Amino acid sequence: MLNIMNIKYSDVAGLIGVLILLTSYLLIQLDRINVKELTYSVMNMCGALFIMVSLLVDWNLSSMVIEVIWFLISVYGICRCLRKKVQ
Repeated sequence: MLNIMNIKYSDVAGLIGVLILLTSYLLIQLDRINVKELTYSVMNMCGALFIMVSLLVDWNLSSMVIEVIWFLISVYGICRCLRKKVQ
């Protein structure tokens, strides 16, 4: 049974990250945002970052690898969006 009093800050960070990632996916499915918009990449970057914080406390190599790659792809998407705005 889950004891709310035993939840660590790292668990909260991980749950926030998951919520951000799932929200971005839901917004895409509802046609509220576009995958080529800055919002999508920023949400994915933030979600991955929160999950990485939780993984620093409760280490899991394969999960960290996917989150680092998710983060880097999101940074690329942010840079692409910002370059398009400058042009």
